[in-house]
Amino acid sequence: MIVYFTFDPRPDLKEVLLQDFPTIEFIFHNKIDHTVLKEAEVVVTYGEDIEAQQIRVAEKLKWIMVASAGIEKMPQKEIAERGIVVSNVRGIHKVPMAESVLAHILSYKRELAWIYEQEQKAEWNRKSKATELHGSTALILGPGAIGSEIGRLLQAFGVHTIGCNRSGNKADYMDDMISFSTLQKALPSADVVISVLPSTPDTQYLLKSEHFEAMKGSTLFMNFGRGDLVSTDVLIHALNAGEIAHAVLDVYEEEPLPADHPFWQMNTVTVSPHVSSHSSRYLERSLEIFKPNLKKWLEGDTELINKMDITRGY
Repeated sequence: MIVYFTFDPRPDLKEVLLQDFPTIEFIFHNKIDHTVLKEAEVVVTYGEDIEAQQIRVAEKLKWIMVASAGIEKMPQKEIAERGIVVSNVRGIHKVPMAESVLAHILSYKRELAWIYEQEQKAEWNRKSKATELHGSTALILGPGAIGSEIGRLLQAFGVHTIGCNRSGNKADYMDDMISFSTLQKALPSADVVISVLPSTPDTQYLLKSEHFEAMKGSTLFMNFGRGDLVSTDVLIHALNAGEIAHAVLDVYEEEPLPADHPFWQMNTVTVSPHVSSHSSRYLERSLEIFKPNLKKWLEGDTELINKMDITRGY
């Protein structure tokens, strides 16, 4: 059986795979080779390099392991028609992403950007306008593995957490839960609004003008999920109109963000280039999910960890 990685992991990670699965032929490339793809039963990919053409070429393909959380850029229709099993690494992002979110919140609240600016100017200026995180309320859109970890850290800082998902069902480390249908009513109580939602038919452009109009003028809005949660025009209008105070963005409608994009010039926007999940342990954690799944696969068990419904996007 051929397991084809469309990226090349670190040598130490490859060595462990080869030792643990001596009967499997592993092939590691930094770009897709159609000759290999045609023979592969399992493909391990970040997802963005898999197109409809590749699915047609991969005649023996039965399982795609996506080493990321999202699959919105993959040819979902073609994969579903073939009945190819898809799994991902949902959950491995929670530590680095939660730390990134908290770092940005604390930086904003404690005016770290201003402090660094004074340092660069060698200016002793004590006129900081820092505020406290303690005692505030955070509304978290998508309280799954990542959102719940954000909630856990925020609660340690004395923050009241409100989780929001499609159903409104209970989630870990959320003091209260609401559904998408009641989101607008809850927004006036939030000091920080954080989205870690995936891109699905339910979440695409979920936030509209009326949602930002309902927020406090002092609200910190953060999008660390997917860029199609809100249109760029709606967000720019909300910032320019003072409907919210600041936006910290790690994802965008268009990526990479063009050099002439308005966000770069807006002092009410913090631009992060989709790096919140980056960690030196990313692939290590990915393989911790892949290896037990591969064992199951070899035993004929297709009920894999993080098995996805490709037609629903998660």
